[in-house]
Amino acid sequence: MPRPALSACGNQSETVGGRIGIVSIGPYSVDEFVERVVDFHGYAAPGVIIGGYMVALAQRNLTQGVLYDAVSETRACLPDAIQLLTPCTVGNGWLKVLNLGRYALSLYDKRSGEGVRVHLDGKRLDAWPAIKVWFLCLNKKQDQDSALLQEQIREAGEGLCVVAPIRIAARFLGKQHKEKVDFCPMCGEAYPTCDGRICKGCQGQAPYEPLPSTLGAINNYLKM
Repeated sequence: MPRPALSACGNQSETVGGRIGIVSIGPYSVDEFVERVVDFHGYAAPGVIIGGYMVALAQRNLTQGVLYDAVSETRACLPDAIQLLTPCTVGNGWLKVLNLGRYALSLYDKRSGEGVRVHLDGKRLDAWPAIKVWFLCLNKKQDQDSALLQEQIREAGEGLCVVAPIRIAARFLGKQHKEKVDFCPMCGEAYPTCDGRICKGCQGQAPYEPLPSTLGAINNYLKM
């Protein structure tokens, strides 16, 4: 079902640690957003909190009222920030997670592909040493100053980020149609027949240790 872009609220700011810090992330105060991160992600992950600033910045730079999808260029943390602040989720297919290893996200018009990309600018990290240590994994997690890290994230906010216009490649646009489905002759479970004669799980891609009897049955079937 089509959904409108969230309204782009102007972020409020206040002086934090002698600097101007943003005190809202989208429709939430920073404290409220951190609480949502804890509930959803399991703990106050720095990457999700920074991701919140990134999402809010992208939303404010989108054309108002546009129906948008999202891309995360990493599997770590950013997808959760997107799911907390937008209607885009992995489950509904409006969020694509591409494991490019880059800490960046995009929001874009689902029809035209035009939108904005936000990434964390490494050149700005020198002003925020605790964030730099965390982001570049310069120290083990237990040796990092968590309180200072959280403080600097609030101080830096969107100041860590760069936003730029983008156009999504045509192959990523549009809704994927479901393939024909049948039952796997080995395990009896439904699977898309485009995956082959048997499901990917029975092809050895399941995350479980196979039983010797199962392996024998599969090998015998594939020789038929």
